[in-house]
Amino acid sequence: QSFKLLGFLDVKNVPCARESVLYGSLGSLVMGLGHFIATSRVRRSCDVAVGGFICTMLGYWCYCRYNLAQQRIRQRMLKEGMKNRILFEGSYLDPEKEQTGSERSDS
Repeated sequence: QSFKLLGFLDVKNVPCARESVLYGSLGSLVMGLGHFIATSRVRRSCDVAVGGFICTMLGYWCYCRYNLAQQRIRQRMLKEGMKNRILFEGSYLDPEKEQTGSERSDS
């Protein structure tokens, strides 16, 4: 089953959405409860909890999406490297192939 947050954010299918909401709610709980223990002001603590949710969720969203983009770049580079390895293996373009004396003089 898919769960849509606010009617448009599909938490199941969007990368990093689930983790961002979970960490946001944890941040909200910690910040709101901490502010309530420190000040005993209920309304202000609720405001701090909402702000903590938004800040924590957006912060983790950016962090997670950045790491996801880096991972996709590394996967693309690895895929390209594997394709080139298969393509050039055994040919004169193979970087791992040892060159003999006659091949060195040609280069």
